Amino acid sequence: MLLHWFDTAPRRLLGLIAAACVGLLAFGMYLQYVVGLEPCPMCIVQRYALIGVAVFAGLASARGQKGWWMTWGLLALVAAGFGAFVAARQSWLQWYPPETATCGRDFYGMIENYPLSRAIPMIFRGSGDCTAVDWTFLGGSIANWSFICFVLIGLALVLLLARGGRRAAR
Repeated sequence: MLLHWFDTAPRRLLGLIAAACVGLLAFGMYLQYVVGLEPCPMCIVQRYALIGVAVFAGLASARGQKGWWMTWGLLALVAAGFGAFVAARQSWLQWYPPETATCGRDFYGMIENYPLSRAIPMIFRGSGDCTAVDWTFLGGSIANWSFICFVLIGLALVLLLARGGRRAAR
């Protein structure tokens, strides 16, 4: 029954993926601005990957031409794969933290040690520690849940693209 939905409604599924990505991004903003969690550089990269998936899936759902939605769907799959890779790497760093390395600098350290032209871009890269686990849900960190979400999105896209050769979008 579920696989039949992949055949008959690829544009709806792509729109749902785009909407889910926007929801995940909104939750990340909530954790940052309401809860007060500081994103690390790897978190920021995962956000960019999520934005990529949302944009590509949204574009894929915009038109019913098979070549159109399959091309943009493939780009969404690549972005999801990249996001899953970064989330897996961050999860690994959280499970096996290095003794000396961190992946970000603090705000004041950047301003004091770098000229403003270099410090401003560094600020937007995030400043939290990638190995720190500041929030958990059901025993999983944000990076763990991010990995799961990217993998689920990727699996949905793989199924959609694999079955896309059989029927055109409606």
